[in-house]
Amino acid sequence: MTFDTDRVREDFPILHQQVKGHPLAYLDNAASTQKPRQVIETIKAFYEHDFANVHRGVHTLSQRATDAFEGARRKVQGFINSPAPEEVIFVRGVTEAVNLVAGSWGRSTLKPGDEILVSAMEHHSNIVPWQRLCRETGAVLKVIPMNRRGELLLDEYAKLLNDRTRLVGCVHLSNSLGTLNDIRTMAAMAHEAGALFLADAAQSAAHYPIDVQAAGVDFLALSAHKTYGPTGIGALYGRRELLEAMEPWQSGGDMILSVTFEETLYNELPYKFEAGTPNITGAVAYGAAIDYMLKLGIETIHKREMELLRYAEETLRDIEGLRFIGEAENKSSLVSFTLEGIHPHDLGTLLDDRGIAVRTGHHCTQPVMEFFGIPATTRASMAFYNTEEEIDRLHAGLLEAVKLFR
Repeated sequence: MTFDTDRVREDFPILHQQVKGHPLAYLDNAASTQKPRQVIETIKAFYEHDFANVHRGVHTLSQRATDAFEGARRKVQGFINSPAPEEVIFVRGVTEAVNLVAGSWGRSTLKPGDEILVSAMEHHSNIVPWQRLCRETGAVLKVIPMNRRGELLLDEYAKLLNDRTRLVGCVHLSNSLGTLNDIRTMAAMAHEAGALFLADAAQSAAHYPIDVQAAGVDFLALSAHKTYGPTGIGALYGRRELLEAMEPWQSGGDMILSVTFEETLYNELPYKFEAGTPNITGAVAYGAAIDYMLKLGIETIHKREMELLRYAEETLRDIEGLRFIGEAENKSSLVSFTLEGIHPHDLGTLLDDRGIAVRTGHHCTQPVMEFFGIPATTRASMAFYNTEEEIDRLHAGLLEAVKLFR
């Protein structure tokens, strides 16, 4: 069955506009995806008809809002195949999810000499929290190396694992290289060494089915805005026994059962980790985004995006001086590259003048840039609503840049 891109694009109002006199070609989906009308209308309807604070009210609107909020939690549970909704904690996104694990699990667990492993291709959000924690606790941060294709070296990973390893944090899909990592194998290897495994699924959840039980991960972090939902909302999955043993990360309303000046008793899961009024509307809209993706079909989305990836690689490869950064055998729908003699920021500005939105810079993965000996790349990241014609326009823009800057 042919994917009907034209019909799907009608669901995204923002795509139908001109930028500097040209039709918008939005190729910055790894930074954030655009929002379908179904999500936008969910936000509007919730504010117009059902909004109230959750969990605390007996009145009708509070009960409606609570039902919608907890319904969204169950949608996330189903989306990642978590065994129970209580194992899904609403957070602001992957950054907060990692900080929660570091702050709650890490501070009470790590001792001097313990080791945390992260991969060489991590986003800063899965590096900096562990660096800070290691400084506080005396633990040691170690790095799983990669090759020049942008693939992790699992034999070297095996050598790093030992009886001092407490947790492995790894990105499922690299935002700067497009590499898809085998988190199932990596989690099993971590468990053999007696360590926990945290997966960053910020990028992968938009492109691949996520199954925390099949993958065997202990923690998994998600950001809604990468999967056609709003900003400021995401989720942390954690195995129940781990979450129950962890201390709350933040304190305040709703994470308590009772408070006196002498003692506080904490609430049950998941509320123990959701202090204060949550992003109720964001969670409800996140649920609508999940509904939208599931209606299209994750496998259908993946198939279409892989067609776009192959087309982009074939189309751009003939440009003189273009060097792909990240050519893993298993990768997803983004191309990251440099163009000889042209700074990525200059290239991004030129493309923007032609209505083409790409991302330029280090993509919050400065260690990756250092590994490849470059300051930055240009990244074109595709979603199912993108077209071959937009990639052709990118190709033409790059050829114009070559003529202009050389």
